[in-house]
Amino acid sequence: MPSHPGVHLIGSVAMPDPEAVFRALAGELGPWLRRIPDGETGERHRWIYWQREMLLRHPDMEIDPTVEPLTLKQWDGTLIRKTELVRFKPGVDPAGVTFDTGYAPAAIASYAIFRRLREEGTIPAGVRFQVCLPTPMASGYMYVSPKALPDYLPAYERALLGALEAILAAIPHADLSIQWDVCQEVLIFENYFPWRTPDYKAQIAGELARLGDRVPAAVELGYHLCYGTPKDEHLVMPKDTAILVEIANGLVARLGRRLDFLHLPVPKHRSDAAYFAPLAGLKIPRDTTLYLGLIHHDDAAGDAARTRAARAVVPAFGIATECGWGRTDPARVPGLIAAHRHAMLGHDYG
Repeated sequence: MPSHPGVHLIGSVAMPDPEAVFRALAGELGPWLRRIPDGETGERHRWIYWQREMLLRHPDMEIDPTVEPLTLKQWDGTLIRKTELVRFKPGVDPAGVTFDTGYAPAAIASYAIFRRLREEGTIPAGVRFQVCLPTPMASGYMYVSPKALPDYLPAYERALLGALEAILAAIPHADLSIQWDVCQEVLIFENYFPWRTPDYKAQIAGELARLGDRVPAAVELGYHLCYGTPKDEHLVMPKDTAILVEIANGLVARLGRRLDFLHLPVPKHRSDAAYFAPLAGLKIPRDTTLYLGLIHHDDAAGDAARTRAARAVVPAFGIATECGWGRTDPARVPGLIAAHRHAMLGHDYG
């Protein structure tokens, strides 16, 4: 295994299938990878949108006609879409509702490809298979009526942890890395949604710690914090890293097991000291690897500038992009891979 932090890949890749993703990523970035995702291809390419489709098909759920659709805008005010929100049907007991998230079958199928490619030498020995999972608040705040949210979150958390258990039962723990994707929680801190509870900070820290503590010690655990990129642009443009640091510190204070890695995004236009300054207050354990999402498409000079600015505050970190590549132009994928390789070869990482 490499001793330096290396490259972290967030999860989604705009390619046709997991085998294509594994071959492309391992072929170009293998020496710097500690874990590799399957690209979240097919119906997962829009991150959690396939969970909305699952909810719309669910026999116990329906559109809530009593609430306004959620208006989704990106940071510059561009309207992305308006989304009708769902609720439990009248008479349904949420405590008895189960959701088939689909995450376990997808992970198990991709792991079989991962194992075959590792056995043939395409994927380096020692690289783990990375499974990326959303939090309950992800689909909850995006697709569920605020009136139904208190009942939905525990019901979906049960289903999600059931999927995690199935993954843990099917994949050897020494081969596995679990990443929890944390987006809506960041947006809640930014007051993006029309509703949030007064105790949202405690709720979020509790949720993230519960999820992490269900990952066994032999499995690698990490978190990806995100500002949302449904159109390959942020929903909120962060002022600096302060909110990311606050969320991470709240998680670490409650987490009962080892935290292996943490990923934080860096906007393309931020190579200034002010953006990175709050990282001085980040209280992650010494053995936790920090990855900063400062690699951007076709911007080698900017990548170098962002790296220098970050190193003034946190000398040791690995590199990544801000978010996944599932919603970007597929023609950009080779350039994104090349940007990571260039950074590792040219900026004294390896």
